[in-house]
Amino acid sequence: MKGKIKFESALIRLEEIVHKLEEGVDELDKIVDLFEEGSELADFCNIKLEKIENKIEVLTKKMHKTENINEEI
Repeated sequence: MKGKIKFESALIRLEEIVHKLEEGVDELDKIVDLFEEGSELADFCNIKLEKIENKIEVLTKKMHKTENINEEI
């Protein structure tokens, strides 16, 4: 992948690749290229989702900690 890409753009491109592969591609080299690009995009999306999930967990724990402190006051 070249440059910075947004999650939403990566997901849209991944869906396009899946659609093309499902329709059928005649050239073996093109299939391999699409598969490689799709794999990179899928990895990117998974990593991005894991980071967001971790961030949400941290924020949720902070929120619960704050709620507990406020209950004690």
